[in-house]
Amino acid sequence: MTTSTQYQQCLDTLYSLGRFGIILGLDIMKDIMKGLGNPEEKMTIIHIAGTNGKGSVASYLARILQLSGHRTGLYTSPHLVHFNERFQIDGEMVTDEEIVDSWKRVDAVNTGERSGTFFELTTAMAFDIFERKGVEIAIIETGMGGRLDATNLVKPILSIITNISLEHKAYLGDTIAKIAYEKAGILKENTPAIIGVRQASAIGVVEETAKELDAPITRLGRDIHIRRTGKNFSCRCDGIALTGLTTSLLGQHQIENAALAVAACAEIRKKDQFNISDEDIKKGLASTFWPGRLERVCMNPETIIDGAHNPAAIKALVQYLEEEQKGRDITLVTGVLDDKSYQKMFGNILPLCRRVILVEAQTDRSIDPEAMRGDALKYVRDVSVIRNIDQAITAARTSARENELVLVAGSLYVAGEARDALTRQ
Repeated sequence: MTTSTQYQQCLDTLYSLGRFGIILGLDIMKDIMKGLGNPEEKMTIIHIAGTNGKGSVASYLARILQLSGHRTGLYTSPHLVHFNERFQIDGEMVTDEEIVDSWKRVDAVNTGERSGTFFELTTAMAFDIFERKGVEIAIIETGMGGRLDATNLVKPILSIITNISLEHKAYLGDTIAKIAYEKAGILKENTPAIIGVRQASAIGVVEETAKELDAPITRLGRDIHIRRTGKNFSCRCDGIALTGLTTSLLGQHQIENAALAVAACAEIRKKDQFNISDEDIKKGLASTFWPGRLERVCMNPETIIDGAHNPAAIKALVQYLEEEQKGRDITLVTGVLDDKSYQKMFGNILPLCRRVILVEAQTDRSIDPEAMRGDALKYVRDVSVIRNIDQAITAARTSARENELVLVAGSLYVAGEARDALTRQ
């Protein structure tokens, strides 16, 4: 059997586990990791939770640590185009062969009273691969929440909570305070934390949890200070004072994400084994690549893909459009999954658009675009449905007006399919 065939069979098996849905809890995960020899205990871990921005912060940190000469693993989810994107070592995706080999090892110890879920098994694969490839420090992003997330069996040197907004209410709770409690579940005893939370109710929950654990926290807006100067910014926190900083990622919200990464570096380099220079930080922020997040994929017409998939992310996208793309006609290609408040998302972004094309992502969680047409027509007169994303992208680009921006947003699934289509054209 060829590796390519084995790889596809591996992915087919993993994706089929979606039928088990989302199961929060750590018992099965602990058994699987014990069967693998607890690889997560054999590397240094930085653990990141949050509603939005955690992938960007994780990518900034991974890039900075890589430039500092440390062999760095990065585990994120979901992927945009290729499953292997979830597992990166020093900025490179792992190979298909490494995926297959790890899957065999993980599947062999997946013998508990129930099968591990898709996310549990992919998380186990991440630690297995990183340990076998000699990763020194791993940046681990939670999947959902934090307290009962499959990643939360780690013993990190640093925890990071980026921000909090209402999401996954069926699993995490229906208030900011309840969701903050779940996110704060990644905090560990006597372990420092970087906090990007802004809401008073959420800050109170996080700080109370940290106090109970004697976990020192460094908080954005209190301990982390940012000053914007045009396209540049400065950041001051805990012994670091950097000026003339820039980020490679678009959007003003990325400055806060970058500042969290700077604060994390200040904490990490207190450990004698990690040497991170100011120059590494500057170069890392300026050269981080994080696809599908306000990514300018091509020009003529300019086409940007953004994985904004909830109201908070849409708000950040709208800020970018109002500040950086003001006055331009916009064609929006959008599709939304069934656990998102698309009416609120539409109310924020559609008033900025001239035209909207509604699409359907290749997942059974996608909302039927015809069901969204009426809500879209409340804000935009030119609304059409083209279910196939490839065809929708082609239609949007070939009929765009002069200087019109083509924007793809609403779902990471849609962003991934659109990126795949555009990079193949």
